[in-house]
Amino acid sequence: MKLFYDLHIHSCVSPCGDDEMTPNNIVNMAYIKGLDVISVTDHNTVANVEVVSQLAKKRGLLFIPGIEVQTKEEVHILCYFPRTDLIGLFDSELASFRTPIKNNSKIFGNQWIMDEEDAIVGEVEHALIMSLNISIEALEKLVKKYKGVIVPAHVNKLANSILVNLGFIPNDLDIHTVEIHDKSPLNENLVKGYKQIFNSDAHYLKDIHEPMQTFDLYEKSCEAVIDYLAGKV
Repeated sequence: MKLFYDLHIHSCVSPCGDDEMTPNNIVNMAYIKGLDVISVTDHNTVANVEVVSQLAKKRGLLFIPGIEVQTKEEVHILCYFPRTDLIGLFDSELASFRTPIKNNSKIFGNQWIMDEEDAIVGEVEHALIMSLNISIEALEKLVKKYKGVIVPAHVNKLANSILVNLGFIPNDLDIHTVEIHDKSPLNENLVKGYKQIFNSDAHYLKDIHEPMQTFDLYEKSCEAVIDYLAGKV
């Protein structure tokens, strides 16, 4: 089953996400563009995951609960889970690794939490732009504890990528898929043997992918996507 996907979208709770990246706007744009599978992967928080999940379900879109964690190595790692309750438990444990520095919205941007009507119901107070005090290795173990999978984000990008910051992908990490930034040069030898996915990393509505990237799954389900990313199929 071939499905069109975009698994790296930021909502308005990400400080760098545009204020128009509301739950309804994201879901409706993905629906209009003809995507089958989406994921909201905000920086270091899952505050808008549940609401986007519910809205995506109403539109018939498969929603993968996700988050983009910035590790203490300043590497961005995409983390995906099969259910929202599992990512919620993961997020509760991740809280102890966060830096207790308040966000300055005038400098970094708003961090809005929204409901299903796109009304602002809260704001994440700590600065989500900061790295968490957790290593990539520790993050991988925590993600696997809750049946999730990690995917290094935009590995060929010049900022916050595992290949730039570390120079390689450690062999002891259980990684089978990497995300490629399609506007940056790539040394194919560095990602040889890994599956490659191409997401938008959208911070603005216009940047959400058109239906151009597909993967072939055994069924349209979160579990099938996780299995694909984990190299099980």
